Amino acid sequence: MEIKIGINHVPRDAALDVAMTIDEVVQAYTDARLRDGLLTLTDQSGRKMIIPASSIAYIEFGKEHSHPVGFGTNA
Repeated sequence: MEIKIGINHVPRDAALDVAMTIDEVVQAYTDARLRDGLLTLTDQSGRKMIIPASSIAYIEFGKEHSHPVGFGTNA
């Protein structure tokens, strides 16, 4: 699922393609706010991003990946 994270005082958002559900991302953010203050996410290609949770302005959730079934192509 693609997510975009807006960070306070940073003009561009951070975009990641993570193998997590919306609920898992929300839980990771909530845990980060309650514990050490760092949201750590890893994208599909293994890139790790660590963001201070208190600096996060928003998290935008894209479409979750659907897993196609079958062998044909949609043409």
